[in-house]
Amino acid sequence: VRAEPGDHPDSVAADGVDLYALTHNETSTGVAMTLTRPDGAGDEALVAVDATSAAGAMAWDPADVDVYYFAPQKCFGADGGIWLAACSPAAVQRIERIAASDRWCPASIDLGIALDNSRLDQTYNTPALATLVLLRAQLEWMHELGGLDAVAARSRAASGHLYTWAELRPFTTPFVADPTKRSPVVATIDFDETIDAVALSQVLAANGVLDTDSYRKLGRNQLRLGVFPSVELSDVEALTATIDWLVEQRQEAIAP
Repeated sequence: VRAEPGDHPDSVAADGVDLYALTHNETSTGVAMTLTRPDGAGDEALVAVDATSAAGAMAWDPADVDVYYFAPQKCFGADGGIWLAACSPAAVQRIERIAASDRWCPASIDLGIALDNSRLDQTYNTPALATLVLLRAQLEWMHELGGLDAVAARSRAASGHLYTWAELRPFTTPFVADPTKRSPVVATIDFDETIDAVALSQVLAANGVLDTDSYRKLGRNQLRLGVFPSVELSDVEALTATIDWLVEQRQEAIAP
């Protein structure tokens, strides 16, 4: 199963598979997928989802997922260094069964240890308190807004503005061609050969507009823009207006 950057494959069932590993939102390319249990997957098979850049801004159905895991440094506005997971009863049983076996596992990735500590409302290692403070503040803010639906709407509005803007300009194109696969939290925008996206990002950074770089290993002439729930739509609108102004001025700094 494979797909080119800018796309995602469909999840398919196969004999002998006991765990399907999916990614809810691919941070480097801006591709998102709807989570569904692979049709025909065996009763014993688990579906595990890496949700680090999706959790807190994208909906999912627990009936289709057994392990939904993430760190809080994206939508939850905190630092990394701590890992959280929502596990189904089937996933808990799998963890307990492996923990009770003689299969060796280092403590750093031993889910049995994580499960035991979670039941005691503690962690195996002491996390940074700043991470917990930021996470709690973000959760309280999210609840005040109206929960996941309201929070997700903020990101959809911001990313929707970016995609519409990119489609209306002659020098930009959304990298993810299929609108149904475009991420609501990470927008990747390609620029044509008349604009040097690296130079554009550098000009933006020199003027206080930070972290617009593309994913280096992807090797495309693009900007990658995070529009997680804390990002205001007005800031995104100001960004696109700024890019329009720079392109209109045709400053030498952003020409190839």
